[in-house]
Amino acid sequence: MSDDLPNPSREKTLLIVDDDAPLRTRLVRAMEKRGFTVTDAGSVTDAMDMMGDAIPAYAVVDLRLDDGNGLQVVEALAEARPDIRIVMLTGYGNIASAVSAIKAGAVDYLSKPADADQIEAALLESNRNLPPVPENPMSADRVRWEHIQRVYEQCDRNVSETARRLKMHRRTLQRILSKHAPREE
Repeated sequence: MSDDLPNPSREKTLLIVDDDAPLRTRLVRAMEKRGFTVTDAGSVTDAMDMMGDAIPAYAVVDLRLDDGNGLQVVEALAEARPDIRIVMLTGYGNIASAVSAIKAGAVDYLSKPADADQIEAALLESNRNLPPVPENPMSADRVRWEHIQRVYEQCDRNVSETARRLKMHRRTLQRILSKHAPREE
């Protein structure tokens, strides 16, 4: 069978690794409705512990997990099962991490929030070179603003800690936070 065509006889076993429990639960349900047999893990450690069991045909792995980097899971899965199809999910998308994910063995890289249809298409689709262009993508300014807001919330709305983690001056961050989100056309 050609590598360019999806294999309809391939078992639809799926591992979902994400530390966001509500998102993981919704994604498990959605993928089960699409015919996948799903197992899930909330950390790198949990995912690695599952490696002794049967390696799934598909995986969806978050890039940043509480106890490490999802790339560790991608590399281990790809080594254990070379034909696995892995989609990397992240809320912190950048070119360097996308390239690292693909080099580690992922077949696609999706920014959160990605819906179950996008994830299923990325897992099953193998005959296209690039993902389709989104209908209404966020502007670069909006993506930057969203990232800053996410880090700010993760730092419990501590401006100094957020500025340190983003490697920017505290006053610059305060000016950005005082403004409204960039408008989307």
